[in-house]
Amino acid sequence: MIVTDVRITPLLMPLKTPYVWSQGVEKAFCINLIELIGEDGCIGLGETTTSPDPAAQAQILRKIGARFVGRSVFDATQIMAEAYRGLFLVFGGNMPRYANQLMCGFDMAALDLQGQAVGRPVWDLLGGAVRDHVGYFYFLQGDTVDQLVADAQGAVAQGHPIIYLKVGIDPDRDIAAVRAVRAAIGDTRLRLDANEAWDPATALRMIARLAPYDVEYIEQPTPSTSLEALGQVARQSPIPIGADQSVFTLNEVYRAVSGGHAHMIAVGPREIGGLRPMIKAAGIAEAAGLKLCIHSSMTTAITTVAEHHVGRAIPNLDDGNQIMWQLLQDNVLEGPDVAPVRGCLSLAAAPGLGLRLDRDAVARAAERFNAQAV
Repeated sequence: MIVTDVRITPLLMPLKTPYVWSQGVEKAFCINLIELIGEDGCIGLGETTTSPDPAAQAQILRKIGARFVGRSVFDATQIMAEAYRGLFLVFGGNMPRYANQLMCGFDMAALDLQGQAVGRPVWDLLGGAVRDHVGYFYFLQGDTVDQLVADAQGAVAQGHPIIYLKVGIDPDRDIAAVRAVRAAIGDTRLRLDANEAWDPATALRMIARLAPYDVEYIEQPTPSTSLEALGQVARQSPIPIGADQSVFTLNEVYRAVSGGHAHMIAVGPREIGGLRPMIKAAGIAEAAGLKLCIHSSMTTAITTVAEHHVGRAIPNLDDGNQIMWQLLQDNVLEGPDVAPVRGCLSLAAAPGLGLRLDRDAVARAAERFNAQAV
């Protein structure tokens, strides 16, 4: 299957409600949609996040994408390696984290097109499914404690088995929110994410205050710049600690598990460089006896489906993974339906990723981005 063209389209995606976390408040986010067009007219879909600038990143994506044109989509791994060497390393740009965010969309799109070419779902291209469904946690949303409690009560009523709450915003607010949410959800499992908000000493003080509320896991409590800081907390914490922003490359995953710096690895395709690198990251974690939790952030349902495919193929997958598309006002897909039921999702087998793009929704999102850019 020869790639005949590549399209890169920045999209602006408003959120249903403001996204409140330790780094601020977000009302919308952008993605760059990647389309690899095959010689038979089939299209492979992928997407990337866009930090720090969507339009600037789109220009870099077009440079990478040009290397696919006229070549077989089954050469994707080699093409991406050549792109990293030619566009980054040759100029001294040893930036694997940033390159991963770019390459992930091409890896998704290439696998989607490959699967369509051979008539197999992407999970078969990743080694085959080891489970028939993937489990997800429920991501609480709300600006106030009362809003969080109401959302938590609704989630429990819908049968979601795991609740996920952002902390690291303010110590007193954090404790009040966790206390109130725990009271609202009874014995339903509760996880927290501090998003790098605390130094080790603060983290351990906060963990001591949070311990009475039966928290099963705290994600990335310390800054991602120091795995050692995360390890200090993990070795003293009565609550299991997850590495997220600390493990955006395979080398960092290896350092985290070999150094005993975390009890769980939380990483997604957009950070590690795609679905195939996710399989590698899971293997590194598995060698250390750890599970991998799929991390998702600022993505549409395109990434949700891609993450589902890789989740079906990872042996040591956790049962509570992250999902983000439901926070958006618009879904860019006509299908498949990617809403978990009681925390579980099982997509039917279809060639490639099995995506049906909603072209009208994509056009609206592109118009929003262009209007903002002007």
